[in-house]
Amino acid sequence: MNDMRLLERDVDTNDIKIAARDVQVYYGDTHAIKDVNVDIADNTVTAFIGPSGCGKTTFLRCMNRMNDTIDIARVEGVIKIDDEDIYDKNVDPVQLRAKVGMVFQKPNPFPKSIYDNVAYGPKIHGLAKNKAELDDIVENALRRGAIWDEVKDRLQEPGTGLSGGQQQRLCIARAVATEPEVLLMDEPCSALDPIATAQIEELIDELRQNYSVVIVTHSMQQAARVSQKTAFFHLGNLVEYGSTGDIFTNPQDPRTESYITGRIG
Repeated sequence: MNDMRLLERDVDTNDIKIAARDVQVYYGDTHAIKDVNVDIADNTVTAFIGPSGCGKTTFLRCMNRMNDTIDIARVEGVIKIDDEDIYDKNVDPVQLRAKVGMVFQKPNPFPKSIYDNVAYGPKIHGLAKNKAELDDIVENALRRGAIWDEVKDRLQEPGTGLSGGQQQRLCIARAVATEPEVLLMDEPCSALDPIATAQIEELIDELRQNYSVVIVTHSMQQAARVSQKTAFFHLGNLVEYGSTGDIFTNPQDPRTESYITGRIG
């Protein structure tokens, strides 16, 4: 286990949204995540970086119990959001996923209208009493997804008819429509062109005013641009965690330095 001093630098204990302790993840006999301890702040973008297969997406999926959907996956340890253990047997994973929204690598709008894509979650969770309230929720979510002006006159058209960048912003709008507190993003720009990527990065910076945002990215440049905190994973271990500036300019672990300078990856 690494020196916890490295893992916990720069975290204000009053500002912790997610706290993970001794988290292990197994896929069958494979030990995919080992002894992860981390505190993730509210109103902050936290980037998970590291080589392919290092465990960053696996750990991201622990935070809304998406690994529950994989038969051979087993999660041990404690993950708390607002001091509530999300793996407690009394926690409903469906309700948890309303609180912890997720945006995936490839834009995946439902085969429904733009309106219904965003209205789907609020309807399921009973967040609107009537059509007028639902209309307001949809508009506000599309505004927060920075796509309202582009789609306001075509809400009944299929979401699948939008461009890739627009689809991803629609998926972000869909994720925030249930009023989550945490937004998980698994390489949200990897399928997008540079212009769409820049729009999503700008949006991520705005979203942190209202959410704790955790983003997995293969791009160190993207992590440096959008995040305030960075966690470096390697071979299933959380090697180092701290302010993004410190991680990129003054890494404390030689493995972090090797990754950032391109010697491992």
